[in-house]
Amino acid sequence: MDINFEKWQGLGNDFIILENADATSELAKIMCDRNFGVGADGIFSAVKFDRSPSAENADIAWKFYNSDGSIAQMCGNGMRCFAKYVYDKGFIKKHKFSVQTLAGVIIPEILETGKVKVDMGKPVFEAGRIPVSVDDPFDFEVEGFRASAVSMGNPHCVIFTDQDTKELAAKIGPAIEVSPLFPEKTNVEFVEIKSRKKIKIDVWERGCGITLACGTGACASVALGVKKGLLDEEVNVILPGGELQIQYTEGSHVYMTGEAHRVFSGVWPK
Repeated sequence: MDINFEKWQGLGNDFIILENADATSELAKIMCDRNFGVGADGIFSAVKFDRSPSAENADIAWKFYNSDGSIAQMCGNGMRCFAKYVYDKGFIKKHKFSVQTLAGVIIPEILETGKVKVDMGKPVFEAGRIPVSVDDPFDFEVEGFRASAVSMGNPHCVIFTDQDTKELAAKIGPAIEVSPLFPEKTNVEFVEIKSRKKIKIDVWERGCGITLACGTGACASVALGVKKGLLDEEVNVILPGGELQIQYTEGSHVYMTGEAHRVFSGVWPK
């Protein structure tokens, strides 16, 4: 049977959503290929409550893979797209609901503006839970840079810098992703602080490479910036694909607000 799908994007971070099939590692590698497939940073499918024992405490669940076929624990931009998709399709009837992910239960909310606000949960700063093999996850050296690590359901290495963040992401990001300091690899954010309320980020994303946006990366960067005393609790995050609004009060949850748009639908011959 042919596979029906929709293509969605959140700040240029693009995804394939399967309508009548489960996402798999092999489908991810084939369909996400930008030369021989549809082209996307990741692929996922909705898993209805009665099909997923792991979703017993949530309204719905998802199966999600990066473009290289690796399993994705969490993705902020993907979650906004997923939330609007399942709401538009009628899988979920309420504006605010819960989604089971490998990073735990995430709460998205469809706002009246059409944007999606997502409760991303609490950031994890303990080295063993990120995971990162350093004594102090707030200040360590990797590839010649001072860095900090945090988990937003997936590991992040955040580097605050006054150098060219785009150039650093492309040149240094690949090496840090696979650094032995990160046993599960890592996403890498290069952050320029514009003010206490605004930052600019370029990201090398684990399993994807350079992407136009990374929601969990924006949350990780703001959480660390607040904890280090560098940022206010509400921050506008500038990414190559657009802007996100991130709210974080130390010790609380991180909230991310941004757009998500359907691009097109299609049929993949199986």
